[in-house]
Amino acid sequence: MATQTSTPHSHRRPRTAPTPVRKHHIAALDGLRGLAVLGVLLFHAGHFGGGFLGVDLFFVLSGFLITGLLLNEARTHDGRIDLVAFWGRRARRLAPALAVLVAGTLLLVWAFSTASVLRQALDDTPWVVANLANWHFVADQVGYWQSSDTQVLSHLWSIAVEEQFYLVWPLLIAVLARGGRAGSADRRVAIAAATGAVLSLALMVTLADPVDTTRVYEGTDTRAFSLLLGSLMATEPASRLLNRAGERASGWWSLALAAGIAAYWITADGQNSPGLFHGGLFLHALAAALLIACVARSPRTPLGRALATPPLRGLGQISYSLYLWHWPIYLLLNEDRLGLTGWSRTAVLLAVSLAAAWLSKVLVEDPVRFRARWAHGRTGAAALLATVAALAALWALLPRPEPGAGSVDIDRLTAGTPPQPFTR
Repeated sequence: MATQTSTPHSHRRPRTAPTPVRKHHIAALDGLRGLAVLGVLLFHAGHFGGGFLGVDLFFVLSGFLITGLLLNEARTHDGRIDLVAFWGRRARRLAPALAVLVAGTLLLVWAFSTASVLRQALDDTPWVVANLANWHFVADQVGYWQSSDTQVLSHLWSIAVEEQFYLVWPLLIAVLARGGRAGSADRRVAIAAATGAVLSLALMVTLADPVDTTRVYEGTDTRAFSLLLGSLMATEPASRLLNRAGERASGWWSLALAAGIAAYWITADGQNSPGLFHGGLFLHALAAALLIACVARSPRTPLGRALATPPLRGLGQISYSLYLWHWPIYLLLNEDRLGLTGWSRTAVLLAVSLAAAWLSKVLVEDPVRFRARWAHGRTGAAALLATVAALAALWALLPRPEPGAGSVDIDRLTAGTPPQPFTR
């Protein structure tokens, strides 16, 4: 429960102390992450047409959790937010796994895939590293719904959207949180989030192209409402509304919202879904934001306990690395290479993706995030720059294949042999 900081204008705490985001870990939110990534995995495997909506659930969760953490910091530090420390935490959380994914994918594609796949990966890598992949795909008119099997990094458009949000939104919160009476920062942030969400929806409706919706689906401005609606539900005004309902009502509301979201996931069919870009995605994000807020407020409801079951929690805890690795694995282990189709191939893909995600978490993410002292401060910044330099070196070292060329053997790189021209 967050504590309100006293000011000359306010010497008493409010009778009802809202709790937008609890300081302790909420296992049910891990379960929601698990469901989100499972939907995406099944969608990309061709088994679940509405699974792409898991990305929206990720967006809403990110907005809710990040905004709650920032507002809690502002409440306990007289409206001040340490943005450098926040960005450092985000870098330690996201950058190591992403760097390993990019490097590993480039090497695997060079070793085992075709020239066209490598060429596309090399074209996309600088934009991925710069966290601008979504705008790169929009500018190149790379259709999301018709993405080819040569784009092993195309799924990272959503990571770019989140990273851009992490850069801009905390700055705005830091400005809105300074000064004023206790609780006024939450109100200002709530107004900014609600206003931004509505403007984002208006942009999506205005810019939606019935032929190719990639611009509005991957654009940061037109997808911001998902993140901002999550942010809105992390503020004090939204929390007060939930507090009025009571815990039992929150439990029933969460069940109803979950049922509605599940029904939408089952009936949605990508770009062919009626109204998806004319309010459908917005309503889904709003329902998801309300669901997350209800679950965070009352995690011991039947739905909260179901979401906190070990399988869903486990998926949620590796959801980031699982999302990173699944798509390159899907494309590299195609039907021809595996000799499998349908659910048999999907089972193998899921097993390999889970293994890669677990290794990423255990060997890369957790050590850097929780145990590496060098990852903080100036040494952390230097390590980040060194990582970017290493990726740039790898990108420059790998030979860019000519049109019609084939693949190469990775042994040439590891042995230090100069790259040779690609041949079929």
